[in-house]
Amino acid sequence: MLLLLRHSFRSSGTRYVPYTPLLLSIPLLLGCLNLTQMPTGLSYAGPLRPADEVHFYGDLTYVNDDGHRQTEQHIFDEVFRMIGAAEHFLLLDMFLYNDFQGAIPETTRALSSELTQRLVTKKTERPGMPVIVITDPVNNVYGGLRSRQLDALRDAGVEVVVTNLDRLPDSNPCYSLFWRILAKPFGNSPGGLLPNPFGEGRVSIRSWARLLNFKANHRKTLVADEAGYLSALVTSANPHDGSSAHRNTAMKFDGPAVLDLLNTEYAVISLSDPLAPPLPSLIDMVRGGGSTYEVSILTEGKIKDAVMAALTEAGPGDHVDLVMFYLSDREVIAALKDAHRRGATLRVLLDPNKDAFGWEKGGVPNRPVAHELVKRGIAVRWCATQGEQCHAKTLIVRLHTGEVRVITGSANFTRRNLNDLNLETDILLKADRDARAIVSTQSYFDRMWHNEAGRRYSAPYEDFANGSLFKRIAYRFQEATGMSSF
Repeated sequence: MLLLLRHSFRSSGTRYVPYTPLLLSIPLLLGCLNLTQMPTGLSYAGPLRPADEVHFYGDLTYVNDDGHRQTEQHIFDEVFRMIGAAEHFLLLDMFLYNDFQGAIPETTRALSSELTQRLVTKKTERPGMPVIVITDPVNNVYGGLRSRQLDALRDAGVEVVVTNLDRLPDSNPCYSLFWRILAKPFGNSPGGLLPNPFGEGRVSIRSWARLLNFKANHRKTLVADEAGYLSALVTSANPHDGSSAHRNTAMKFDGPAVLDLLNTEYAVISLSDPLAPPLPSLIDMVRGGGSTYEVSILTEGKIKDAVMAALTEAGPGDHVDLVMFYLSDREVIAALKDAHRRGATLRVLLDPNKDAFGWEKGGVPNRPVAHELVKRGIAVRWCATQGEQCHAKTLIVRLHTGEVRVITGSANFTRRNLNDLNLETDILLKADRDARAIVSTQSYFDRMWHNEAGRRYSAPYEDFANGSLFKRIAYRFQEATGMSSF
């Protein structure tokens, strides 16, 4: 491009000087800097709020004695139960909500159609009840395909909000600079030039061009009333058929923090539809909250602040357990190393990054990151996956004082998920180590770490160890530039 501009200067009679390439590079370099801020209402850290009821749910896969994969599913059972019990209000925000399948179809559960059926049934039974579904444009391939699920919801009268990602900061800024100039003005529509990157069908080249921005509303939340009171669920699980066997976690809670969560979801609605009416007043349906649990709603970059604060506090006599799908953020990795250096006991359980809907992945970023951690003496194991993913994202910090902090939800510990780029929702839960939700969360991790009951949930570090220079360079480059899917 610079050579073409230089030629145009000469042919037009404009004097060319040696500094011209440098001067022309300035706007391009500026375009690769992310100068956009998260819109109002996003990147939120709520105050710690009391909660009466908090429940942990975990989905697991394991290999039995015969070498066959087995699943334990709980999260969407509870999601569907909450939908069935709702009488006055229902809001979901779900990232992957489709039946797309990869090279090897996953047959565990048709979650997308099951969710659609239950939402349509609820709206039919209670036509005057607000039923709102917020989702990501990945589900219609950024305008390149019709979505059977979203069309069925609209036909039933459900309010469907497809998130406007254009107003979010650029995750892959060097690419997005050119996309905004060369592709965005043309919009998108169904087309058949290229294969659907996620499943069956064909899409336009503009769908692929928008995909490479690597932006997402990655949240997974549910708010519904039950027996006269509001409750909420924050999870890492998607209603996506191809993801139905994944390991995931969820936390359900009540109390004033539910209203904080609703406010963060209304911020996404307003982002996508500035003329959207406000949500109905639901303050009379909020339970007062007890003394056992404290819950704080965290979104976007504020999740990282809470993670760093929890890790910074860990020291001698404290324990840190982490199960994570993607671990790549440099500051979080440094904080894990520092906690270990101060005397905290760390256990890190990672997905080996080898499976992606029937396709084989190369182990980035987790394998080079695990290499770093093991070199520092931190214990690392791998989730023993058999085609599915270890998709949970949960940090447990047990202080020697008896207080425990759990951070769990949608956010991977990566630059994209923690640095005000994606839309994400986690919760911070504080309670005593004997509280039921804390015991359940810790038991979920321990079952995988110790391969309890003779089931193979995890594998030793050596099984997937790889600290090759190539993978380390690839990881660091992708993490720094945003030119990656993690």
